[in-house]
Amino acid sequence: MPQPDAPVPSEEDGPTSSRQSFFALFPSIVLPMFLAVVDQTIVATALPAIAASLGEVDRLSWVVVSYLVATTIAAPVYGRLGDVYGRRRLMFVALAIFMVASLLCAVSGDILTLTAARILQGAGGGGLMTLSQALIGEAIPPRERARYQGYLATVAVSSSAFGPVAGGYLTEHFGWQSVFLVNIPVGIGAVLMTLRLPARRGTGEAFRFDTPGLVFFAAFIASTLIMLEEAQELASGAFALPVALGVFAVTAVVLLVRRERRAPSPLLSIPLMKHPAIWRCDGLAACHGAMLVSLITFLPLYYRMVHGASAAETGILLLPMTIGIGIGSLSTGRIVGRTGYTAIYPSCGLTIVATGLLSAAFLAPHLSAETLAWGFGLNAIFMGTVMGVVQLTVQLAAGARQLGAGAATVQFSRSLGAAVGTALVATVLFATMTHGNPGAGEAFARILQQGPQALDGLAAAEQAAIRNGLDDAFRNAFLCIAGFSVLAMGLAWTMPIRRL
Repeated sequence: MPQPDAPVPSEEDGPTSSRQSFFALFPSIVLPMFLAVVDQTIVATALPAIAASLGEVDRLSWVVVSYLVATTIAAPVYGRLGDVYGRRRLMFVALAIFMVASLLCAVSGDILTLTAARILQGAGGGGLMTLSQALIGEAIPPRERARYQGYLATVAVSSSAFGPVAGGYLTEHFGWQSVFLVNIPVGIGAVLMTLRLPARRGTGEAFRFDTPGLVFFAAFIASTLIMLEEAQELASGAFALPVALGVFAVTAVVLLVRRERRAPSPLLSIPLMKHPAIWRCDGLAACHGAMLVSLITFLPLYYRMVHGASAAETGILLLPMTIGIGIGSLSTGRIVGRTGYTAIYPSCGLTIVATGLLSAAFLAPHLSAETLAWGFGLNAIFMGTVMGVVQLTVQLAAGARQLGAGAATVQFSRSLGAAVGTALVATVLFATMTHGNPGAGEAFARILQQGPQALDGLAAAEQAAIRNGLDDAFRNAFLCIAGFSVLAMGLAWTMPIRRL
């Protein structure tokens, strides 16, 4: 929103004015953007070490999911507060929360404490990308923004690729706590860079946030995640709590939808989400988030459990996938710009992704870690065909007057899908492991600490049974992720808007 003392450059100012504005602003938002993106991948390679150190392996996905849920909730709050109080001021708040939470993560002594600290970290991280993007929009007129998206994409791709490698190196040489402590010096640098931003005033209007909607959404997420964890124990006959939590989650959704229909400034725009193209795009974003974050979360465990990879080796093994996503995103953007066609690329791309994930589910036990890593890297190129097309389609469907609301539904859906999808895959993985072969579940922590050699002292038949149990568990987890890709493929092929 234009500020009274610092108007947004108009399109008539020309590309020279826009270029000067962008490059004056870009250095100051690079580090906040870097922190926001890299924190989603740098923790992945530390997960096996965290599980080995803190125990409670079945709750390991909480370390990832809690951050995603917090950023999902925090993003619209920062967007609205930035309009009212000024984005530079809110950037300082977000960085302070992020750094304090990073320190708390590093000193956590159990999974529950780490989860609580990650929630706080997400409350800060949710503002970093949101405010960075808003600052660009504040300084650059709409027609010129697309010209500079390549710079922003470069930061995002570089950060995503850097995260697993840095996380693996830090974990192996300095312990898993270092992946959180490294945020402190980088965050201080981001604060110093933020001081260079112009101090623009906000609108100063009364702040009205959809608090009931936020409460209902949080209740839905919390009950759903706990229900999925409790579902791992269904074989023991404990049905009452999961059923009760399921009823509570459904009730929270009903109340959330009812509230959002009536709220003057809703957290979610229900009328907008009814648009045939937008609800399909939101579904695509949710499935894409579920696929990508689940793979980033559980592939490090697979490489450690099955192939004995160290943290540093795991970071290298994840590199093809993180780079592949960037290559696919950048290439798809250029092709769409030249041809004008949109939905055909994720439609074909997700068909290949689904085939690749189904193949990985059955072939993974017979492939080396390096071959599997390159296979996921190739698959990731086609996963990269999704988000750019989704964002562009939503912009076209929402129109200029609801551009921000449409973009918010995409980010919201992606984070929600990532959180619930990762929790669902964790449920499938650990339920299969525990119920199919209790010995595999009991050996999980030992293998995380020592690698596959932890089984060397066991009888050959027992070793084979545990390895088969691990193979079955990860096969079902990969099949669950493949299910997300099949659903996304169906949404892409039925997209009503298929070209610009």
